[in-house]
Amino acid sequence: MNTTAPRHAELAVYTPAESVAVYTTGETAPVIYTSVDHTLSDAARAAVEAGMPDSTRRAYTSDWTAFETWCAKHGRVSLPATPQTVTEYVVHLTVTLSIRTGRPLGPSSIERALASIRTWHTFANETPPQTKAARKVLSGYRERLAITHDPAAQPRKADPAVPETLRAMLATVDRTTLAGMRDAALLLLGYACAARVSELVALDIANVTETADGLLVAVYRRKIKTFTEVAVPYGRVPATCPVRAVRALLAAMADAGRTSGPMLVRIDRHGRIAPPMMRNGLPIGDPLGRMTSDAAADVVTRIAGTAGLDGRWTGHSLRRGFATAARRAGANLERIGRHGGWADGSRALVGYLEEGDRWVDNPVTGL
Repeated sequence: MNTTAPRHAELAVYTPAESVAVYTTGETAPVIYTSVDHTLSDAARAAVEAGMPDSTRRAYTSDWTAFETWCAKHGRVSLPATPQTVTEYVVHLTVTLSIRTGRPLGPSSIERALASIRTWHTFANETPPQTKAARKVLSGYRERLAITHDPAAQPRKADPAVPETLRAMLATVDRTTLAGMRDAALLLLGYACAARVSELVALDIANVTETADGLLVAVYRRKIKTFTEVAVPYGRVPATCPVRAVRALLAAMADAGRTSGPMLVRIDRHGRIAPPMMRNGLPIGDPLGRMTSDAAADVVTRIAGTAGLDGRWTGHSLRRGFATAARRAGANLERIGRHGGWADGSRALVGYLEEGDRWVDNPVTGL
């Protein structure tokens, strides 16, 4: 029997009881799919999950657990869920106060919950539920928030750490200490490479090469699943030069006996690299002391607070700041995208550039 699927199937018959699909055309013999063809092994499911960023997987797991709990409480089946169950759950999320914030989830969080439910069905070899009605509920919720001027109607974004902001932040950092050198390198290299904090903390010392022109940094871009070699030139001002900041950090770490492994590491108040961390008598954390993404983001938030900056400052502020400043300096979309490892046609990048252009390229100017 020819097992090659026809290019244009003219007739499809699906028999749920037998889990068999038969595709026929007038040109080829039937192709019969059994339930085996629609099944993923445990190993395959684990491999699919491994292709998802850790932060996304944690968020989806949390969302799915909340959905399972709600279904159990209301006598509904979570897997496979019906469209009606998903719609009722979205209604529940729009009116139920979150324990963490004391208010209902925002539209973007509910969007993620829907994505989590569909993704979990896929992992379990189940057909994801149809969400058309649920999204209508979400659309109405979003409009209701906007009409009532609820702050939740506006997506929360990290403020961009543009050069003047970075200068204010760096002015508060004590670079005579090892921790201060690390923090300065984290800010400046994160900005210069337009790196996500997860990409930044993943850097090893071996990923950074100093040349006559500056640094070549091999950054693994999580979203596009590839390494990019980012050229980081010397800065005109020594205090804000990423090359000098990284050089100072690596020299200080070498003096402390660390010449390999992660570049951004835990440092305690005594200047010790990778001090042991214990919980309930057991060691926790990376044994080599690699910082977590959350720890790196906390550095940005803490320093912005010390500098007295208003707004929302997170690890993503560095990446947004690079895109905004590069656009203001006249760099084109393609160069910015390739330097920062954005996927071609990235809507996120276009959004950053539009925000940067609204003053520089304002259509009202000169009217």
